[in-house]
Amino acid sequence: MEPRPAAPRPRLCDSLGADQTPSASTLNAARAEARPAGRRAPAVAAVLPAGGSGERMGVPTPKQFCPVLERPLISYTLQALERVCWIKDIVVAVTGENMEAMKGIIQKYQHQRISLVEAGVTRHRSIFNGLKALAEDQPDSKLSKPEVVIIHDAVRPFVEEDVLLKVVTAAKEYGAAGAIRPLVSTVISPSADGCLDHSLERARHRASEMPQAFLFDVIYEAYQQCSDYDLEFGTECLQLALKYGHIKAKLVEGSPDLWKVTYKRDLYAAESIIKERISQHICLIMDTKDENHVGHRLEEVLKDELNHVKVTSRLPCHTGRDLDQIVSEQCYSYVCVNVMTSDFEEIRKLVNMLEESNLSILYPVVVISVYFLDYKSVPFDQKMENLMQIREYAKEVKKRNILLCGLLIYYPQLP
Repeated sequence: MEPRPAAPRPRLCDSLGADQTPSASTLNAARAEARPAGRRAPAVAAVLPAGGSGERMGVPTPKQFCPVLERPLISYTLQALERVCWIKDIVVAVTGENMEAMKGIIQKYQHQRISLVEAGVTRHRSIFNGLKALAEDQPDSKLSKPEVVIIHDAVRPFVEEDVLLKVVTAAKEYGAAGAIRPLVSTVISPSADGCLDHSLERARHRASEMPQAFLFDVIYEAYQQCSDYDLEFGTECLQLALKYGHIKAKLVEGSPDLWKVTYKRDLYAAESIIKERISQHICLIMDTKDENHVGHRLEEVLKDELNHVKVTSRLPCHTGRDLDQIVSEQCYSYVCVNVMTSDFEEIRKLVNMLEESNLSILYPVVVISVYFLDYKSVPFDQKMENLMQIREYAKEVKKRNILLCGLLIYYPQLP
């Protein structure tokens, strides 16, 4: 097993102690309701099989490493799990030939709490290798055995904390649990001659999805007992718990975004979802409190026209505390309105702060610098010179995943 990189990373949530619960108030309430008073939250780890070849996608790169917005798909999945503070360890099973690439992804995107193990030749063998890394009976293991283990696919990047909490809570009570979704299509069984034999009543059946969660001893013992046939051809972990541990898994209704990236077209769908998510918040930074200034009309227009987008306004950020507040909101779109000054250095300060926050490591950050200037008081040539400076600066910061553009709005100053 490969040691975990110790690279620093901007924290997405507070650390979680043994007696603590996730920071989100809704999850606090759900967890408090789900377990008896006075009991500690279970120790939780996650295993991600990531040894697939991407055969169905029809591309030479395994689908978990295919780029989405120039970032490997598996990195989004790791980020989704890392956001959940109560998941202590994340074990990723990758093939030997992709081990160095996976290490590079962990370092580049500053992932934490990740351990790597070598994948098996099948999905079940990869999961088994991940479970072995978490078992206490393994020599030289730096991981501790969890009470509950989550099994999730490396190519399901949109899993949310509430679904993870539901399956973990159910697994704690029932021994095993898994997310399900309604069937989209009716399942039919063909006969030997290629004709319809029978069909299943769609309303009575469900699609098994991920994540799934298990008491660690239940699933580990099931894998230790299962046959070579199961390890070679099986895909359903809940079935192993039932067959070898006699545990009937609790089925938990999952959300529509639990789908698995399987085909090439799914990459485009994933990119669209990510773009939509990171564009739901705009931070408007304006260097004047004068509500009568024309610049404030821009804020009103943004809120009226983009009524599905959260628009917040702030004064320029000159301290780390100011920026920390913005970064904690996970905002990736900024509109900077320059009213009191035409100084290009103000934009440099903001961009430098965004760089130092490491915000652009995970997603592109968009910064639009808007200048409202009275055409009678400021020469046009002077402002065009400033915009050319922004253009050159934009080429430089684009390499750091910050997309900068300048917008000059001339208007007549009313008497």
